[in-house]
Amino acid sequence: MGNLETEAEESKITFLSHSLEKGEKAFESCHIKGVIFDCYQTLIDIHTEEHSLETYQVLSAWLAYQGVKIEPKKLWDTYMFKVNDRMEHSKEIYPEVRVEEIFAEICRENSIWKIDEESLGVETARVFRAASIRKLRAFPQSIRLIEHCINLPKCIISNGQRVFSELELRFLGLYDYFDFVIFSSDVGYKKPDLRLFMTAIKKMGFELEPKCIISIGDSYENEILPAKKLGMRTMHIEEAWKQFGLTD
Repeated sequence: MGNLETEAEESKITFLSHSLEKGEKAFESCHIKGVIFDCYQTLIDIHTEEHSLETYQVLSAWLAYQGVKIEPKKLWDTYMFKVNDRMEHSKEIYPEVRVEEIFAEICRENSIWKIDEESLGVETARVFRAASIRKLRAFPQSIRLIEHCINLPKCIISNGQRVFSELELRFLGLYDYFDFVIFSSDVGYKKPDLRLFMTAIKKMGFELEPKCIISIGDSYENEILPAKKLGMRTMHIEEAWKQFGLTD
């Protein structure tokens, strides 16, 4: 935690005011032209149980009605094996998978009647997520923080699966705040890979002005360090809440 606190302090931006009414001017005073947000534990407070047999019991029971016969423990073991196998054989340093493709394979291998494996893979991924969710809510402090920079270009870079993460952002009313969202499942690699940030900066049109972009997130390794390497400004999400007086 010491390094995180030190880096967060060094990257702290001095804003004109902590008052909510002057939040947007605070960004402008620091010549911030764009903001990159992390998703989970930054915008969304979430807890899942992907390593619980109960999750796979629910999924196995649902799959029975889709023409796929597989016991919960085998489903769990097969899913984890396929994820790990793809990770190990990826050429990426920080590899990512598409879970809908993995579930499509499992469905094909265990089907007892003809199925549309591609569409069933998508639906299985979403049921899997629903079965594993224990908590899902937007941080109210982060919603108010987004509103402070409402007129600035904004995007999300998430180590997430578009197949269900986009729906969660839409359900919580967050998706339309942003100009675009980059999910690691889109590209096959995840943070802290610098290419994700480079892509975001380019799409914002500030590839020649990285110091005008600020990266906000909860992870030093995934959001702070890679952004700093590219010359961007950075801030831990809790520090951002404090700067605007948004802490509970």
